[in-house]
Amino acid sequence: MSSSKDKRLLDEVRDYMRLKHYSIHTERAYCDWIKRFIHFHQMSSRDDLKNGEQKIEEFLTYLAVKKNVAPATQNQAMNALVFLYKRVLKTPLKEEINAVRAGKKTNIPIVMTRDEVREVMSVMEGVPQLIVKFLYGCGLRIMETVRLRVQDVDYKMKTVIVRSGKGAKDRITTFPETITPLLQNHLAKVHIIHNQDLSHGFGEVYLPHALARKYPNANREWNWQYVFPSKNLSKDPMTGKIRRHHVDPSVVNKAIKVAAKKVGLNKRITSHTFRHSFATHLLERGTDIRTIQALLGHKDISTTMIYTHVLQQGGHGVVSPLDDL
Repeated sequence: MSSSKDKRLLDEVRDYMRLKHYSIHTERAYCDWIKRFIHFHQMSSRDDLKNGEQKIEEFLTYLAVKKNVAPATQNQAMNALVFLYKRVLKTPLKEEINAVRAGKKTNIPIVMTRDEVREVMSVMEGVPQLIVKFLYGCGLRIMETVRLRVQDVDYKMKTVIVRSGKGAKDRITTFPETITPLLQNHLAKVHIIHNQDLSHGFGEVYLPHALARKYPNANREWNWQYVFPSKNLSKDPMTGKIRRHHVDPSVVNKAIKVAAKKVGLNKRITSHTFRHSFATHLLERGTDIRTIQALLGHKDISTTMIYTHVLQQGGHGVVSPLDDL
């Protein structure tokens, strides 16, 4: 499909998604899959989009067999293409799509010991260190952490409210009392920055469409501001408004990588490793698996059960015969 045609099709996709208030992350992901689908079939006109079921099936099979993608990746690609045909092209897919499914792999999560967590945190500083303390202390995902609003942290109840987490669900998790003074000191600085933004005619933060409509003046209020705002103002790609967005997760991931290397860890440490460690260490302390499931926001208990592996000594709790010699 020619560049001009391709651009017009993607513009239609973006227009529909913005009309229906899809997130910017979903918009980018879907547009990327649609472009890859078009290039895979070497489409040059809209007529090439016909026979969608067969073309989608071929593309999904290619992803599974040739690219060896994970099941979640293949599912996202399928969702993007079904969205294209049903919502944008208004062409319902009548036949079943029988693509080769991506093989599901059981990956044991990488977990740090308490000493390793302490060492990594000790060589970090500033905002990245505080964010990592939320990742480990609350069991949050990186995006859940950077999207936190000031009002989401309750010091007295020792809780953090995670709004629209994975699966668009809200949940409550624990808040570590030890980081209260660090967080309050950080927020005092953020409050100054927010007041400065207001004095310069800015200070408006992004709110989901429903909230923005229900509370039209809330986007400038302190309680709705991000706990971890970006250092710079930027243009919202969806509205064109100048706002201070939350800090980019890549800043934290880079700081974690540097810290892990500095303390000499041979494990592959990412922001998600701290969430894995949170769950595993709670299990070691005897916390009920159902409670951990609720704190992590897992829909299925089997997802949480993966952390029980660290309670076993050796493979499946079996002591190696070499230790008996």
